[in-house]
Amino acid sequence: MLMRLLRAYTTVRGERLASVIPQAYEGENTLSSHPIRLLSVVLVVFASQFAIACGDSDETGESGTWRVGLEAPLSGDQSAVGKGMLEGAQLAASQLNADGGLLGKDVEIIPIDDEADPEIGVNAANAALENGLDGVVGPYNSGVGIETLPIYMEAGLVPIRLTSDNETDGMGFTLQPMTDQIAPVASRAITDWLGAKKAAIVFDQTEAYTKNVASAVQSELGKASVEVVAYEPLKPGADDYDSAVRKLGSTGADVVYAAVYYPEGAKIAKAMLEQKVEAQCLADYGSYDTGYVDDAGLEAAKSCPVVGVPAPDDFTGSAQFVEDFREDFETDPGTWSPYTYDSVNLLAEAVTDSDGFDSAKLNDFLGRVDGWRGWTGEVSIDAQTGNREPAPVVVTSVDEDGNFHVNDEWAKAVDAPY
Repeated sequence: MLMRLLRAYTTVRGERLASVIPQAYEGENTLSSHPIRLLSVVLVVFASQFAIACGDSDETGESGTWRVGLEAPLSGDQSAVGKGMLEGAQLAASQLNADGGLLGKDVEIIPIDDEADPEIGVNAANAALENGLDGVVGPYNSGVGIETLPIYMEAGLVPIRLTSDNETDGMGFTLQPMTDQIAPVASRAITDWLGAKKAAIVFDQTEAYTKNVASAVQSELGKASVEVVAYEPLKPGADDYDSAVRKLGSTGADVVYAAVYYPEGAKIAKAMLEQKVEAQCLADYGSYDTGYVDDAGLEAAKSCPVVGVPAPDDFTGSAQFVEDFREDFETDPGTWSPYTYDSVNLLAEAVTDSDGFDSAKLNDFLGRVDGWRGWTGEVSIDAQTGNREPAPVVVTSVDEDGNFHVNDEWAKAVDAPY
């Protein structure tokens, strides 16, 4: 029997018994000379280690919590995006828990840091799944999502994503706009609002979203008979883009459209202001974050409006949401806080209706969402793509306090309902 227990123990943990036998039993009174004592130790160690190996229910939601992952760039150049996303999700979870939880269990938000890098994202997603997840919100970056969303889906989860590239259509559901919704708004801003006859486009060639939205905007401008006089790729991570801006400024363009994420967008806006480029600067949706203002500086950010979504306090009826956020975190909501807040709450409603996290039931419920309301307004979902229809896309400007708001002049020029 003793040998069977030893074999069972080593089978469960794949470790040598000697590595866990307490040192107190070493020396003159050896365990080998006391079979009963050895048996007792083995029984205790085996029981505790077997519980660790087979009792992970505390980590998978089976002991009273639901584990919902929040994948985002929580560190690195885009960490400002991730911070706001995480806090929005945490606010939703804390309110759900204060109201009795979800099907009698608390919701725990599990941070999953992808650093806006697909390879890191894959590793982070797999690690989170190994530790146990019931649901997932995110990621933000489309290039990351193309890699990680299928991993979550293969594991039986139904992602509520924040990606915008149409390559992620059908990979879960989303409340935020997609490329085919963003590009027409950007084009109309360049034509109907700014009156451009010539435009220059600069884009991040390393990211799926920025490449595809640049191409889509170029196509939309062609339909509007606007000449694209420059179509310049760039690689992110440079200290500055002064030479690229000089080149774009010499093209005679009326507008320079920067299809990049906010670290690069901020550097381009700053260079255009410093070089006094005559063309109007307009930054793409990828730059829409408070980090853009911080990196560019107030004056540069004010001089370069950004295609985005309504600010957290621009949504109708947003006052209570903003107040609750400030009370919890003692700071203003991040750009994407309302979207992760709504994503967690929509997932929670789907789980309640489905009586659990069964993927087939969740997909059925979410595909039928029509008129659901949250912080970001009314939500309806296209079942085939999982996308929000319609999704609010606006042009925003930065005010004297460094906050984004819907640009009133743009709204009037294109007759937007904001």
